[in-house]
Amino acid sequence: MEKKSKYEKLVLKEKSAWLLMKEDEKKGLEKLSREYLDFLNQCKTERECVSYFYEAAVKKGFTEVKDFLSSGSVKPGRKIVSTNRNKNIILTVVGKRPMEEGLNIICAHMDSPRLDLKQNPLYEDTNLVFLKTHYYGGIKKFHWLNIPLAIHGRIVKINGETIDLKLGEKEEDPVFLIPDLLPHLSKKLSEKTVTDAFQAENLNLVMGHIPVDEDEKEAVKINILKMLNEQYGFDEKDFNSAELEIVPSLKAREAGFDRSFIAGYGQDDRISSFLAFQALMNTEQPDRTSVVLLIDKEEVGSEGNSSIQSKFFELFISDLLEKTGKEYSEKVLKKTLYNSYAISADVDSAFDPNYKDVFDIRNTSKIGYGLVLVKYTGHGGKYGASDANAEYMARIRKLLTDHQVIFQFGSIGKIDEGGGGTISKFLASYGMEIVDAGTPVLGMHSPYELTSKADLHEALKAFTVFFSKM
Repeated sequence: MEKKSKYEKLVLKEKSAWLLMKEDEKKGLEKLSREYLDFLNQCKTERECVSYFYEAAVKKGFTEVKDFLSSGSVKPGRKIVSTNRNKNIILTVVGKRPMEEGLNIICAHMDSPRLDLKQNPLYEDTNLVFLKTHYYGGIKKFHWLNIPLAIHGRIVKINGETIDLKLGEKEEDPVFLIPDLLPHLSKKLSEKTVTDAFQAENLNLVMGHIPVDEDEKEAVKINILKMLNEQYGFDEKDFNSAELEIVPSLKAREAGFDRSFIAGYGQDDRISSFLAFQALMNTEQPDRTSVVLLIDKEEVGSEGNSSIQSKFFELFISDLLEKTGKEYSEKVLKKTLYNSYAISADVDSAFDPNYKDVFDIRNTSKIGYGLVLVKYTGHGGKYGASDANAEYMARIRKLLTDHQVIFQFGSIGKIDEGGGGTISKFLASYGMEIVDAGTPVLGMHSPYELTSKADLHEALKAFTVFFSKM
């Protein structure tokens, strides 16, 4: 038996969550994992996430903010939901304390790296018809070649009619591919850098090759348009007012011989969105008003009217404050947000032993070691980062320790190897206390990411405790 040092309590020691979890927790973990797998398979776009969360919230007794404003009250336990442009959703459980004393907020994003269709995507070349794409977020382009892809999204016709499309997910559906160049002819290509070898303008989906008529110009394209019109009721002009996303047609699955992993597309950051939502569903009458804010456009810099920088969040909180009966003012709103505690729920890069050179092992999260706290993100000299202060870090540490949450600390990698940002800096601009926290991920931003069931469990435990005890 290894002799224990008398200084053992002075040293930071981390253990696998699998060794620390109780047996009854492991049983609950499997149920949670199945629910999460189902969510990943249903929700591959931000619009699909909003629909999923909204329907589930209404079943749990949440009411629309407009109904609340007309006849509601701010009694503790009141549950309210609101959506913004079908791409954001905010959910609240009213707490016992006055809202201007601060809120407990968990914010996560529902968008993930993908390919979007261009506005005029359909073209024919040498009897093959393609759809042109524009990649969204940080991808490695070669990841998207020769894998089965699906088309998800919405077409809005000029008369206002909407057509929702989800093609490539059912067994009977066709899938779509972006063909790679065969290795037999790739000698010159293999001599180029990855950036030069894989060009964004070549990420084009093959749609078909059957001509409608021998004498028709662009006969294959016409045939595809004819089929789209017959089956879905839209024509080529309607692509101009469509949001169609290309996502992997891959089912989320258990992974690993021990089934300890979850493999699936879009876990950055739908894992955090799912867990934040589940934590709020576990919250009945919190001390402080609890808020889940799920947003879009994080992967492209948080710009636009469905991002964290839109005023949707402020408008929602303003509406709630006006119902408190106290005379509302902008100062009251600012004070409420300034006094708030927040978690920017986002994933972290897990240590990968195959790429040791880019990680600082002492400051990188490990898969299966529980929730990750990330004090700061950004790049280089902490540019673009929100840096949580020591007082808030200590408070979060105590909260998690007191409630036996398994957690660790992480960062994205070695300082000058790259970097990345989250939405925390935008909420931090209100003056609220905020820290990044989430689950480690292997293969982040790939079409098929890996997370640990153990980390899923501990993150839910942490978010639930944050709402009920912070």
